[in-house]
Amino acid sequence: MNKISGIRHYFKKCWAWAISHKIASVLIAIVLVWVAYYGYGKMFAAGSETRYVLTSVQKGTLIASVSGTGQVSAESQVDVKPKASGDIVFIGVKQGDSVKSGQLLVKLDATAAEKSVRDAQSALESAQLALQKLVQPADALSMTQAENSLASANQAKQNALSDLAKVYDDGFNTVSNAFIDIPGLITGLNTILNGSALNNSQSNADAYYSLIKGYRPDADQFRDLAIASYQKARTSYDKNLQDYKNVSRYSAKATIESLIKETYETTKQISEAIKNTKTFLDLVNDTLTTNSQSAHPPALLASHESSLQTYTGTANTHLGNLLNIQNSIQNDKDSITNADMSIKEKTESLAKLKAGADVLDIQSQQLSLKQKQNSLLDAQENLSDYYVRAPFDGVVGKMNVELRDPASPATVIATVITDKKIAEVSLNEVDVAKIKVGQKATLTFDAFPDLAITGQVAQVDSIGTVSQGVVSYGVKISFDTDDDQIKPGMSVSASIITDSKQDILTVANSAIKISNGSQYVEILDSSLGLSTSSQGIASKVPPTRKTIEIGLSNESATEILSGLNEGDLVVVRTISSSTAAQTTQSAAGGIRLPGLGGR
Repeated sequence: MNKISGIRHYFKKCWAWAISHKIASVLIAIVLVWVAYYGYGKMFAAGSETRYVLTSVQKGTLIASVSGTGQVSAESQVDVKPKASGDIVFIGVKQGDSVKSGQLLVKLDATAAEKSVRDAQSALESAQLALQKLVQPADALSMTQAENSLASANQAKQNALSDLAKVYDDGFNTVSNAFIDIPGLITGLNTILNGSALNNSQSNADAYYSLIKGYRPDADQFRDLAIASYQKARTSYDKNLQDYKNVSRYSAKATIESLIKETYETTKQISEAIKNTKTFLDLVNDTLTTNSQSAHPPALLASHESSLQTYTGTANTHLGNLLNIQNSIQNDKDSITNADMSIKEKTESLAKLKAGADVLDIQSQQLSLKQKQNSLLDAQENLSDYYVRAPFDGVVGKMNVELRDPASPATVIATVITDKKIAEVSLNEVDVAKIKVGQKATLTFDAFPDLAITGQVAQVDSIGTVSQGVVSYGVKISFDTDDDQIKPGMSVSASIITDSKQDILTVANSAIKISNGSQYVEILDSSLGLSTSSQGIASKVPPTRKTIEIGLSNESATEILSGLNEGDLVVVRTISSSTAAQTTQSAAGGIRLPGLGGR
């Protein structure tokens, strides 16, 4: 008891001190609270990690819909309009007739649409046959043809090799034939230019020049060009002759080919020297003939010019033969190259034929088949638009068209009156663009939360109503079944199905993020032992981005076209490690100490 009394006495003294020193007491309390909060926050943060809540990519059905609200109408009439354009070729009812839901009222000329269906069917059958042919093993005939094709390619190469060997042999013969005449050409040119038959004291070239230099100041240029081209040809000839002596028809092909090219160039230079020499002598002859009163052409000039004429023909003949040989060699080389490429192609083709169809080829053809199926469905749906049917049971109140009249989606074909209940809802201009007559809908009612009735769109207003700057369009939905609980004037909500896809990959909308115009999801390292626990997966390593391609979507899920596989886990929510600390701070911020702030 004494100890307890002592403690009480101590606290009374502390309290009395605190009362007499209010400011100091408040400051001490603040410091203690801050130290406790800071220490707790540090301990909590040190042991926490960011957590990620995951969801899985699933395969299933995705339904997109548009919602609107309105009221139930007890009796209504609907203006029936076609979905396509064309001349009316059939009318199945008249004014006053009773009609059943789906009964044909009018048919439009659907020639083009029917052709599209036929073409789509043919394309589908072709794609089916192509896929069937692709997956079938190669037949004996195809295998034999492929083997024969490869054998033909190999034979073509052997033929080209034989032709090339013969061309090299012919090429050596052509060079040999050229060297029968080339020495005579060189000797003849030397005699014409450097001989001294005209004047023993000077060469023929100088002697001819001396005869005309008084009449042609530029004669030395023609003489010098003839002499220079001869000297160049002579140098080339001397080397060519030595190379020719060192080569035989048994030499390497590259050596023979080099000799052919060298001989061609030498012959071309000799031909050029002959031309320049003849030009010079022609100048001499023309000058002396023109000035015949004071000078006459020497008799030897005619002989020299005649020899040059013969030389020209001989040189040109050998030039043509040598050029043909060079072209033949190149052609045969090209043939061998082409044969090698053909052999490679035929070998790969035969191997592919034996191995069967490639997986990617099969997948590509399957995709093509799917596209053809979709095209047929689209064509069939388009064809159905040319058949105008009653949207519900009722009576034809008025027929507005006759046979052969043109019609379009703006034409009112007939007015159908019904005593069945109709849901009249209002949609905005964005949603109404997705609505078509015949689309299915689900109707719910405020008065009966557990009741749902199916129906279909019977009419869509083509002209909107503007109210306070907002455009809205009326949509009438017929009931598939009647229910006595539903009364005229009741509020109704309609969910109209605008699109649906089955057996597709979907993921929750909250998992999809957008950056720079592209969509992506976040994925954690699979080694963490991932699951879809609502508490999330703790990870110090942030998730990685994976770009995806999306398709159809509704309020909760989105179709995944590429980038993910069924069963993949992606992040839908991140639980930050600072959450607990923030909670602690909020709690501390709520403490109010006596004497500070507020009342």
